[in-house]
Formats: sequence, structure tokens, C-alpha cells
Amino acid sequence: MKTQGPRWILGGLCLVFSGLLLLGGWLVPAHLSAVDDSVLQLAGKHTPTLVDCGLALQRARNPEAARMLLQAAQSAKIPRTEALASALNAASESKLLFPGGPVADPATPITTQVLQLGNRESVLTQLQNAGSPAVQELLRARILTNTVLFPAASSSSGQAFDAAVSVCGLLLQDNQVAPGLRDALVERAASATTHADAEPLEQILLDIMSLGQRLNYGQLSAFVSGINDPATLNLLAGQARNAGAQMPELFAAVVLSQHPSQVSGYLNEFSQTGLNDLSASLRLGEGGLDELLLRRQRVHSAASRLRTAVSGPAYFFIRETTDCALRAPRFALMVKWFFYIASGFLLALAGHFARPKVAKIEEPLQVRGFHLIRELLFALGFVLVVLMLSEPFLAQESQKAGYTFRIRLPVAGAVTAGSKSLVKTKLMDTRSLFTLALFFVLQGLIYCACLAKLAEIRRQQVPARVQLKLLENEEHLFDAGLYLGFAGTIVCLILVSLGVIQQSLMAAYSSTSFGIIFVSVFKIFNLRPVRRRLVMQAEAQSTAPVPASVPEASLATTT
Repeated sequence: MKTQGPRWILGGLCLVFSGLLLLGGWLVPAHLSAVDDSVLQLAGKHTPTLVDCGLALQRARNPEAARMLLQAAQSAKIPRTEALASALNAASESKLLFPGGPVADPATPITTQVLQLGNRESVLTQLQNAGSPAVQELLRARILTNTVLFPAASSSSGQAFDAAVSVCGLLLQDNQVAPGLRDALVERAASATTHADAEPLEQILLDIMSLGQRLNYGQLSAFVSGINDPATLNLLAGQARNAGAQMPELFAAVVLSQHPSQVSGYLNEFSQTGLNDLSASLRLGEGGLDELLLRRQRVHSAASRLRTAVSGPAYFFIRETTDCALRAPRFALMVKWFFYIASGFLLALAGHFARPKVAKIEEPLQVRGFHLIRELLFALGFVLVVLMLSEPFLAQESQKAGYTFRIRLPVAGAVTAGSKSLVKTKLMDTRSLFTLALFFVLQGLIYCACLAKLAEIRRQQVPARVQLKLLENEEHLFDAGLYLGFAGTIVCLILVSLGVIQQSLMAAYSSTSFGIIFVSVFKIFNLRPVRRRLVMQAEAQSTAPVPASVPEASLATTT
């Protein structure tokens, strides 16, 4: 007879390796709905920083834009900001909007400066003498009288329209408008004068004027120079209005990445936390910012994990898995999940070895290999629990900004934009969908466990009558889906009452519904046929004739 010693040793080894695999899975910087900051840090290694970009703008004689980057760099606590600050202090000379024109005041937004009567007339005169066909096409729009968003330039309150045309004309004259946006602007200006449809042109002018209320001319030039379509311009103008004190970070993200459409798309996808995540990625360099924009996921900070691996084998493991998560994120996620599944399997195997040896009377009930199925099912449930506890932002609400309409009231001094969101009513929120998926997977695992137990009983070397008794003994297991369903509904209702999740009766009662469905399917289509066959076998065994025994006396006589 085998002793229990080796089983306890095997169980202990399985437990130790299970813990190591669980730790290894946790150390892999790959996530379903987030990107790890260590991956962004590796992506930004040896790429231009915000300070480098600011120095390049200063050398290109755009110190105003460089100062905005300096503010963002200081806010993000990026090293070497003093080098940029000293370079800007050495280049403090004033600059004209155009030769012979007014001074471009760094402290005054360009819209405010152009709204002044003397500056506006000077800019319009300069633009009328310009030879650019795009500028001339834009100036012809000043004759429009059927404007929608602005008062006509010929009216007594036409200063706003003239100011918007002036700012946009300056950008066109200095070639600070990207080709795609320039073509759209010229096309809409021509359409406004020939087809009496001025609103598309006015929308571009309004967006540029709105940005000009927050940026001086040098900053506005750097900001819009990479915007290639009106849709991106409209999104960024709205996001700039909502940025508030974080306007330097938004400006830095657009200028450093050189992909304004990706920045606007990211902020539109994550309207609540996107700007904070972009600000965090600014300190990681251009490569880190580009990687974040490419993945379009939230940033997950893992400082605690990095502190546990400052040296030794864990540091080497993190370095290699971080490189894998950067180059092949899906493969890294598969590795992470494999570690979790293996950890759960070994944990269940440790429990199997820790169980005492079965009694001799129960040896016919042992079927080789079925405990591996139970351990695999436990491992799948273990992965589900670990993902629920460790995956960041898995069940959080979508932050995608809804469509808005804006009521614009043009006045003599400025253009005021108000907005009201058009809230779309959704059938259910993300947490409710996550709850539905969770209950469905749990019920599926219980269903598979019941199928495994049913198959095990069918293969046990005992009479049919005993198998029927064993099936009756497993009724609580076969009804476990119902118990879990009731418990899930109660827990959901408690969480709703506590305000943890939003009220959703569908999510709450789905747990009980799934339990009823899975248990009904199992008992009707799986358990019932097996019981019917076992009943017939038991009846056949009980009615079979017993062979008569031969008396010993007759055997002796025969001998």
C-alpha cells in the first residue's frame, strides 16, 4: 500500500509552482483593456522628448509654441526643462504678424488681437494684396449675406466674421494649413459664394477662431499645421474648449505626436480620462505617446509591480515580457493567461494530492483521468476570478463622447459657444453586459462539471442500481446552477442598492434565468436519458434467473 507521504510532497510542490506561475502571470505587462506604462516607457526609449520638440520649435523661430510645450513639460516634470527655459529666455525678441503689420503679442490670443479694429483692417489689407489664390477665394466670402453662424461681414456686427477670415487668411498666407484642410477650406469658400451654402465654411472659421481665443498666432500655427481635415479640426476645437487648465497638455500631445487625428480620436473615445492619460504619456517621449495613440487604450500604472522586481531573475523576466508586450501584445496576453490557467490547474492538482486515499469499498468508483477534467474546469474558473480581480478598467463605462449641437451667439467682441450633449439612451450599460457575460460563463462551467460527473458515474464499475443511487447522491451538484443563479441575483440587487452598479433588472435576474436554462437543459437532455437506461438495466438485472446450485451429495454420487 502506498503511503500518504509522497502525495503530500507532490501537493506541496504543486502549490509552490502554482504560486510562482500566478506571480509570473501578474508580472506580464499585458492587459485586455489597458496598456501598461512600462510598455509605453520602453516604446518611448531613445525617442524625442517634449523638451527636444520645444528646442526644435525655438530653433524654427516659434518661441510662443515652445513656451506652451515648456508649460506642459514642467507640469509633467520632464527632465531638462531648464535647458528649454534658458533657450527661450535668450530669444525674447518681439515678432510681427507680417512685415509691416502689428506686433504678435505672445500674451494675447490671436482672435482677441485681430478683433481690434486697427489690427483687423491692417490684416485684411495685407491679405487683399497677397497673391495666394486660396486667400483670395476666402476673402470673396466676405460678400456673403446668408450666413448662419456669423452675422454677415457687411452688417454692423460683422467684426466676428472679418476676424475669423483674417486669422484663417494669415494661416493660409504663411502656409500653416495642411493640404487637406486647405483644399476643404477653398472648396467650401467657393461653394458658399456660388451655391449660397455658407454654413460648412463658417464651421471651419468658427473652429479656427475658437482655437484663436486660447492660443496666440505662433501657437495656433503649430497646432493647426498638422490638421488635415475639417472633422479633426472640429473635434480638437471642442476638446480645447473643455481642456481648461490642461490646454498645454493637449497642445503638447498634438504637436509632439504630429498626428492630430489620432489625438482627437483618443480624446473622443476617452472623454473623461483621456487627457490625463495623454499627459502621463508625455513624459515617456514621442514613442510612448504614439504607442498609446496606436493602441487606443487607457494607461495602467504598475509601480508596485516594478518595485518588486528591481533586480534578480524577476527583473530579467519583466524586461523580456515587457519587450514581448510591446512587439506582440496578443502573444504576451496569451502567455499571461497560460500562466494563470497553469496556476489554477496546479492549485487544483495540489488539492487532489492532499485528499486522503479512498477507502477500499470506494475503489470501484474511481475512474482514471476524470480528476484532470475537474482540475481543468477549476483552472478556467480560477482564470475568470483572477481576471475580474486584476484586469484594470474591465467593467468600466464607455467614455465615448456623444454627438453635440452647439448654440452659437455671435457678439461684437467674441463668439460664445455653448453646448448641450445629445445623450443616447442605451439598452444596458457596460457593467450590465459584463455581469451577463460573467453569469453565463459561470453557468457554463457548472454545466461542464455536471457533464463530467455524469460521464464518470456511467463509467464506474458498479451495478446499474448503485449508479442510480449515485446519481441521486449528486442532485445537489446538478442543481448548483440554480443555487448560483439565486445567489447572483441577490448579490446584484445588493450592489444596486449600494450604488456600486447602475440599476438593471435584466442584469440582476439574468443570473437566475441562466441557472434555470442550464439546469433544465442538463436534466432534460443529458441526465434523463442516462437515468432511463440505468432503470431499464437495473430491472433487467433484478429479473434475470439465478442459476440453480448443484447439491454436494449428487456431486459425490456422480464421482
